[in-house]
Amino acid sequence: MNFRSGPLAAAFWVTISMAFFAMLMAASRKATALGFDPLQVVFLRNASALLLLLPLLAWRGVSLLRSSAMNLYGIRVAISLVSMTSWFCALSLIPMGEITAIGFLSPLFGTLGAVLFLGEKVRLRRLTALIAGFIGAMIILRPGASSLGLGQGLALISAISGGVIGVLLKHLTTEDDPDKIVFLTTAMMTPMSLLPALFVWRMPTLELLPWLAVVAVTGVLGHLCLMRGYRAAEASLVMTFEFSRLLFVVAMGYFMFGELIDKWTWIGAAIVFGSAVYITQREAKLRREAKLAAAAKA
Repeated sequence: MNFRSGPLAAAFWVTISMAFFAMLMAASRKATALGFDPLQVVFLRNASALLLLLPLLAWRGVSLLRSSAMNLYGIRVAISLVSMTSWFCALSLIPMGEITAIGFLSPLFGTLGAVLFLGEKVRLRRLTALIAGFIGAMIILRPGASSLGLGQGLALISAISGGVIGVLLKHLTTEDDPDKIVFLTTAMMTPMSLLPALFVWRMPTLELLPWLAVVAVTGVLGHLCLMRGYRAAEASLVMTFEFSRLLFVVAMGYFMFGELIDKWTWIGAAIVFGSAVYITQREAKLRREAKLAAAAKA
């Protein structure tokens, strides 16, 4: 098997990254359950991840700190901080599986943003997929039901900002290698997440440290694997393997915390995910056709 490129490589790296992210989610839930504020957990997660990445800086040297796309990194880090903070706060309020299901809306929000702010055309099939995706979201959230609250709202904020991050991330993979993307993002996000953490700070306990170590390790490994998945194949293919995250998360939520998600969340998640995959594949096909047309014209 070629672990650098191709469908099998993408399937391998993305599935492994989803398992790591599920472990990160479970360890983060445990940290907040121990009484630590999500804002502090966000900073400790970033700081500990940066410590783990320092050997990479020693190996690669100062070249790891240089990039021709630093402006994009700045935008990505600012949006990532919003996404991560709202995600950690939601994690202290609602089941992990529900947050994951809502998170599948990210690509749909990314596509909607491209339509509203970049003037991209909305064709019938794209519009139909968007409508289907948001119907799936309504099935998950069920407005008017007792389950709709602050936790779901924070998860939505994380999903919206995550949609923007996905667009930036794919662009960054054409500029820099996965290790540089993860290191620069973590290095820039750590000081930015310190300020809000200072307002809720309490001294980390020995009980917290092992869970914090799991958060740091799985966060770094998960992002490194995901970056390799994005480099191995087009985003349209990568996305098809991300549904495995829900399976890993639900399993860990059940065995570690006794959490369950109802059948409507499963149904809504499947509709949202299917819509997102269709849109991503459709956009990839249109980009290929545009490139061929431009090449033929040239």
